[in-house]
Amino acid sequence: MFLIFDTETTGFPRNKKAPLTDFDNWPRMVQIAWQLHDEFGKLIDAQDYIIKPEGYDIPYSAEKVHGISTQKAIDEGHDLAKVLDIFNEAIKKSKYLVGHNIAFDIPIVGCEYLRKEIESPAVKMPTLDTQLTSTNYCAIPGGFGGGFKWPKLAELHFKLFKENFDEAHNATADVVATTRSFFELVRLNVITPDLYGKPQNFIEEFRKVNPNPIAPAEVEVKQQVTPKKKQEADITIEIDESVKPTTTAAFAHLHVHSQYSVLQSTVEIKSLIKKAVNDNMKAVSITDSGNMFNAFNFVSQALQNDILPIVGCELFLAKDRTVQKFTKDNPDRRFSLPLLAKNKAGYHNLTKLSSIGYIEGLYAGFPRIDKEVLPKYTENLVCLTGGLDAEVPWLILNVGEAQAEEAFEWYLEVFGENLYIELQRHGLEEELRVNETLLKFSQKYNVPYIATNNVYYLEKENAEAHDILLCVKDGEHKSTEIGRGRGKRYGFPNHEFYFKSQDEMRKLFTDLPEAIENIEKLIAKFERYDLKRDILLPEFDIPKEFATEDDYLKHLTFEGAKKRYKEITPEVEDRLNHELKIVKEMGFPGYFLIVQDFTSEARKMGVSVGPGRGSAAGSAVAFSIGITNIDPIKYNLLFERFLNPERVSMPDIDIDFDDEGRVKVIDFVLKKYGYNQVAQIITYGSMAAKSAIRDVARVMELPLSEADRIAKLIPDFSKLPDIFRSEEKELKDKFRQDHMDGVKQLREIYNGNTPATNILKEAEILEGSIRNTGTHACGIIITPDDMTKFIPVSTSKDSDLLITQYDNKVIEDAGMLKMDFLGLKTLTIIKDAIALIELKHVVKIDPDEIPLGDEKTFHLYQKGETNGTFQFESGGMQKNLKQLKPTNIEDLIAMNALYRPGPMQFIDTFIKRKHGQEEVVYPHELLIPVLKDTYGIMVYQEQIMQTAQVLAGYSLGEADLLRRAMGKKKMDVMQQQRQVFKEGALKHHDIPAEKSDEIFDVMIKFAEYGFNKSHSAAYSVVAFQTAYLKANYPAEYMASVLTNNMNDIKKVSFFMEECKRMGIKVLGPDVNESVLKFTVNQEGQIRFGLGAIKGVGENAVDAIVKQREEAGPYKSIFDLTKRIDLRASNKKTLEALALAGGYDSFTGTHRAMFFHDEGGTTFLEKAIKFGAKHQESENSSQVSLFGEASAVSIPEPALPICEEWGTIQKLKKEKEVVGIFITGHPLDDYRLEIDNFTNGNLGYLEDMEANKNREFTTAAIITSAQIDLTTKTGKPYGRFILEDYVSSYECLLFGEDYIKFRRYIGKDFMLFVKGRIQEKPWKGNTDLEFKIVSLELLTEIREKMAKKLTIKFRLPNLTEDKIEDIENLLKIEEGTCRVRFSIVDVEENLKAELYSKSKGVNLSNNLIEELNKRHYLEFDLN
Repeated sequence: MFLIFDTETTGFPRNKKAPLTDFDNWPRMVQIAWQLHDEFGKLIDAQDYIIKPEGYDIPYSAEKVHGISTQKAIDEGHDLAKVLDIFNEAIKKSKYLVGHNIAFDIPIVGCEYLRKEIESPAVKMPTLDTQLTSTNYCAIPGGFGGGFKWPKLAELHFKLFKENFDEAHNATADVVATTRSFFELVRLNVITPDLYGKPQNFIEEFRKVNPNPIAPAEVEVKQQVTPKKKQEADITIEIDESVKPTTTAAFAHLHVHSQYSVLQSTVEIKSLIKKAVNDNMKAVSITDSGNMFNAFNFVSQALQNDILPIVGCELFLAKDRTVQKFTKDNPDRRFSLPLLAKNKAGYHNLTKLSSIGYIEGLYAGFPRIDKEVLPKYTENLVCLTGGLDAEVPWLILNVGEAQAEEAFEWYLEVFGENLYIELQRHGLEEELRVNETLLKFSQKYNVPYIATNNVYYLEKENAEAHDILLCVKDGEHKSTEIGRGRGKRYGFPNHEFYFKSQDEMRKLFTDLPEAIENIEKLIAKFERYDLKRDILLPEFDIPKEFATEDDYLKHLTFEGAKKRYKEITPEVEDRLNHELKIVKEMGFPGYFLIVQDFTSEARKMGVSVGPGRGSAAGSAVAFSIGITNIDPIKYNLLFERFLNPERVSMPDIDIDFDDEGRVKVIDFVLKKYGYNQVAQIITYGSMAAKSAIRDVARVMELPLSEADRIAKLIPDFSKLPDIFRSEEKELKDKFRQDHMDGVKQLREIYNGNTPATNILKEAEILEGSIRNTGTHACGIIITPDDMTKFIPVSTSKDSDLLITQYDNKVIEDAGMLKMDFLGLKTLTIIKDAIALIELKHVVKIDPDEIPLGDEKTFHLYQKGETNGTFQFESGGMQKNLKQLKPTNIEDLIAMNALYRPGPMQFIDTFIKRKHGQEEVVYPHELLIPVLKDTYGIMVYQEQIMQTAQVLAGYSLGEADLLRRAMGKKKMDVMQQQRQVFKEGALKHHDIPAEKSDEIFDVMIKFAEYGFNKSHSAAYSVVAFQTAYLKANYPAEYMASVLTNNMNDIKKVSFFMEECKRMGIKVLGPDVNESVLKFTVNQEGQIRFGLGAIKGVGENAVDAIVKQREEAGPYKSIFDLTKRIDLRASNKKTLEALALAGGYDSFTGTHRAMFFHDEGGTTFLEKAIKFGAKHQESENSSQVSLFGEASAVSIPEPALPICEEWGTIQKLKKEKEVVGIFITGHPLDDYRLEIDNFTNGNLGYLEDMEANKNREFTTAAIITSAQIDLTTKTGKPYGRFILEDYVSSYECLLFGEDYIKFRRYIGKDFMLFVKGRIQEKPWKGNTDLEFKIVSLELLTEIREKMAKKLTIKFRLPNLTEDKIEDIENLLKIEEGTCRVRFSIVDVEENLKAELYSKSKGVNLSNNLIEELNKRHYLEFDLN
């Protein structure tokens, strides 16, 4: 007998794995139906019972599914105990319980038996589940782990019978469908006889009784669920314009989500405020999901527009915020909880709750609080009952009115008169049920109710863009149907979640005018407050003998000055006193002390500290107390550029630390001030124009190629409204000429009627949406107390520190002390180089003591050999340095300031004036002291300030304000200042107005581009330090550069080429010489760092180096495996070392040996086993009775005899584990061709814009090749990667080019490549491409292109024996290439050229090698 049954319930269990005795967990049974059948499918009995509720309601969400309301169950229901008894009788007659997803129904029934204390075999009976047994039969893709999904009953029924069934989720109907499906699965032998205890031949008997598909049992199914006339998603509210509101009370939106509810709302604050102003709203609130990211900006914008800002937050309320582990059966459940701050005290409580959500409750991206912490911070907070996802409404819909009322009473007890019932009318059926119950609560408990609209977009027509945004968030397509379950996606049910006008809201609640009037009363309780405040400085503990921070700062300043200046001259003393006076007046001594404290501690910890960054380098106090390392008096840097008493603002001291030591300094600050007082700064990632287009296009399923084409038409950093909403005449002012074609195409698409038109229009709305958050690279906040008392904070999985919820733009206005702790790799390079120099030369270099007049260093700059140095290494800078030929640090400071867009135009003038090729002209003779170092050119902002001071009597503070006005082109201020300047110049120096106007115009011109000299000077000093180390200790410096670029293979390759140019040999890794980093050996050669090899970890390197240092070099691979810790250096590590050449120094072995396989075991594996056995033997050796150690002697495996790898194979293996060729390059054999016949390299392709229209030749190897691929249209094409000494590039060849060059596309082919960087040929596309013009085999180039060999002698070197030597060499290498001799007499300035008429030569590698050995001559080709 089979008992097929199904239940309908009040909902779902919270935890599917909870015990059945947990009655609160398991839902109640609302209906049960069953059919009892014999083994051949004959119906024996059928029953259907609705259960009468006992002390519970049937929630609306359940009623909506199965159609049984609480009232219907009361009217038609049966006593539960009686039904259970009847069901028990049916169970006793059956052998198997059958159901679809029966694992849900059995515990439901079992729990009801326990509630009634009735014994039942139900939970112990064997079961058959049509869902599980038919999974492979239905074969619905997309299941867990790549398997099939479990079929729904309707899907199984349709698969079997090709028809749907009515009344799904009516237990009776479900049983009919399940029964029919079950017996059909039996008939089809999908459910095999062994599953129900029958022999295999039973199926034949069953089919005799049931030869045709199973028909449904004739059982009456009562209609319970009312068919829906239309989808909920189509429901909209039609507001009757003829209806007159029943109240004139002011309405304000109190439930609004902004763009900072990440990827959930399109509401931008400026537009929100503008819309509120236009509708005469007096107040508005934002209630972003879980965060207060936008609170500061919102308050500022609202106050500027005379709108009352109500800061709110829709928090997430969990059962227990601290629980972090959930399962599919017991998921995290949380409710939304809208809270509004009545005043600043309420704001701080909201801040606290939002912060706690992140610090203690963050799970799966949701910052959660709970009912344990909420009551502690409710003062001055208004609580709204929320929308359908809030606790009380959810309980009404999903559990029952009694439980909802219990929760409501809790909120009332906690919030008292600050609890407000929230009524929403978005046209949803659920809202009607919720509002009906909430109004009962309002009347019963005398709690006021208010009307809200849950706002996620501003205009009704923005609903489509909002829906697209939700698809972006979830990675869905818009075409996917909205709903729950398989094949559905999340989306809003209609278009009613917009910022409705006051009039619309009044009409929406004509029947409940109090809902509007109560808002007016509520708003009157909110206070207006600003979130801006003065900077809150942490208290700095000063020694007891000092009364104030000012006294202590002065003490440190003059003590430091004694060390810095040796002698404190009147000039120095006056400068220090002047600065200290300003610092005291502005109230910032504590700031200086805090910075001085951690920079001093950094130096004690061995962390390199930069010389200063930005304008802080202009402070002599900062220099004296060790914050900066550059003397502002020596370099004529201005303190007022840093701290202007006439422009009160926080000083900005950004500190550079070596990038490895930066973390140590942050840790020090964290320990000193405490976890709750130190934070990093949040960043918001927003959708730029191009990404908005790509995102919308993906959601709307526009082909990727088309989306990419449209996105590339957008000029960089442009905004879509500038493109689409500007007048035609405005476009030329907003966009460059070369962007105009793209802009015009975009406008045509936007104004057209194509799928792309919709993409652009929706992207315009979504542009600027916040799509993620990050962490500021260097900003650190320090507060005087727990940070959550001042601002909201968050956390991040990428940081151990707190993260502010306010970003860098407003954090200081919010009163937070911000400092930038920057990691500067250059400082690490200097530090590592100095350590190598000390190790090799026993010389301790202090970077601050490096002589800034070193001749070798300036010689390096003059030759432009600055690769690997700081600030001056670009190609353009090198070109300018060669022309400038700098001779002092001031030249470098100026060049550093000039080499930027704008001032670059003055570089030629600067160079010509330095070399006397152009007359040095000064705007006025009084400015000679100010401008002499820059040859009359105003290079620095400080020079603008000094000009105003010297000529017009400005104070430096006033001059700084003038500079800022000029730099920002504040025309009204500049016009006022022009008059002040003219009057001052006339008064102080009798300079006529016409001349003053001329000078003022020059100042304006240069102020736009003028650079901060303090910053330029500080960074130029660091740059000089790097150049000094490169010029004087080249191997050690370049080893450090290589070490600090190990993670960038392209840079490693580039710097290895630089080493080759410098004549420094870079040797491959060697277990007997290498360490983790690149190092320098006794011969001055750079040895590759083991840490640069893939698969070789730091622990392995430490083990190898430690053992080598303790017991000497390794003699063989066996000696290595015997001695090292094989747990730290595993097989993968030792293989990587072999491939990279780490064992090349071992006598008698070569790389191929280690991978020679004998009997399924490689030689390296044998060596590892040998080492492991040896160590095991040593560890287990016993001391004999006679006190001697006994150990077994294990013989070393024999070295295999095998063929060595060829050069190419060896280099390929190196590249596998290192990413580059180390011991050589496949192109090395073609050095002659490269030096004589190529004029470029693939590095040009890294910046195509800078090399546009350049045609060049290079030699390259193909490292990867695919031929005869096919496009979507079936046409063949090829794909391959070219690599030369400098870079690599992936090429694609189509059409005629592919046919023409196909024979050259092969892995390891060496090619002579000629190509051009040009615009792609199709119309309207301004993208650049590398167009291959020709490909030839490198092996054919020498003979084809080498026409003659020229051998050059200088007369003193031309002797008979050398002539004879050359003659003999040329005889050996006879061939067809002509030979020319060039003889030069340097003293007489004469040159003679002789041709060999009878003999030519063969340009073999041997000849070239022999010529290179003869240092008395030079040679070239053609």
